[in-house]
Amino acid sequence: MDRYVCLLCGYTYDPKRGDPKGNIPPGIPGSELPTDWVCPQCKADQTNFAKRDD
Repeated sequence: MDRYVCLLCGYTYDPKRGDPKGNIPPGIPGSELPTDWVCPQCKADQTNFAKRDD
């Protein structure tokens, strides 16, 4: 599964870990995150995320 990085603060959303602070369980791909999900570090919306190439 693809990982996504916040272009504002560098946080990486990893589907293997999910986002416990945002109530996102492990296994949820970035493409299936709720539309109101925001970066848990800087609160940027999903338009500020890009797929990681590594």
